[in-house]
Amino acid sequence: MTAIDVRGLSKRYGDVLANDDLSFSVAEGEVFGYLGPNGAGKTTTIRTLMGFQSPTSGTATVLGSDVRDERELIEAKRRVGYLPADPAFDETATGREILDLHAAVKGDERREELLDIFDPPLDREVREYSSGNNQMLGLVQAFMHDPDLVVLDEPTGGLDPLKQQEFNEFVRRERAAGTTVFMSSHILSEVRRVCDRVGVIRDGRLVTTESVERLLRRSGKVVHLTVTDDVGAGEFDLDGVHDLAVRQVDGETVEGEANGGSVDGAGKRETAERTAVAPTVTELSFTFTGNVNALVDRIHDYDVLELDVQEAPLEEVFMRFYGDESAEAADVPPERRPGDGGEA
Repeated sequence: MTAIDVRGLSKRYGDVLANDDLSFSVAEGEVFGYLGPNGAGKTTTIRTLMGFQSPTSGTATVLGSDVRDERELIEAKRRVGYLPADPAFDETATGREILDLHAAVKGDERREELLDIFDPPLDREVREYSSGNNQMLGLVQAFMHDPDLVVLDEPTGGLDPLKQQEFNEFVRRERAAGTTVFMSSHILSEVRRVCDRVGVIRDGRLVTTESVERLLRRSGKVVHLTVTDDVGAGEFDLDGVHDLAVRQVDGETVEGEANGGSVDGAGKRETAERTAVAPTVTELSFTFTGNVNALVDRIHDYDVLELDVQEAPLEEVFMRFYGDESAEAADVPPERRPGDGGEA
């Protein structure tokens, strides 16, 4: 059974088409990442799924309830947890009062468990909270009634790296327990740690859904390499190398006295001047999507001064792999578009 099923969903604000004919599904027990740059239409989709606005056309179901049927959706939302982007709580209330209010509406059987992981200062007023504390309070209220489905809009915003790691571990445990998680993000490295599949949205259109493993294979890594050799671009003509940039740094001439020298008859050491040229250094930068072993074999041939490997920025992934797909999708029927029916 699907926890979320979206069919031909569109949302228009005047002349702006924020969501354009979206079709995808999220299986029960799945962690699904909704991935796209800021302004792509992620929050619009989430607000429609939560019933805060009606679709212009198409429809969706959440836990089997039609988002266009207010009464039906209200009943389903008793089993849904929700964290908006930048959650806004009553600033004059304490964190404890906020949680007590939510508990009165939906229950809080998991409150203490969650406070052991996410620990906002409950007895301080929200106006005194940092963005990280505000986000942790939001995470506690989203999960504390033990929902079947949790919808999270940019859930790690404001969290420090340690809390982000604890959040990732927590989501993995929730998945193992059967909870369905739908989370939006514009950070590729975030979804790769916790998601089973991702839907990629750009300019309001869903351009693909695929497994995280396949997305990572396509997105590749950004490699910065510095070697003490004169390397030409052709020497890194490997499958999977994209946007190769090569820069040679000329060696510098160094003049000084050579060690050693000769000794004259009076026992005085004579020194000989020397001229030395430092080896040429080459700096290379590229995105790599090929076989890592082939890259390692090639790098092994050089004297490496520095090697830095990072996740490819999401914007780069979009430009390389999805740049033309959203336009091409206009000519493809919804039932044949990438991601329809939850297929990876």
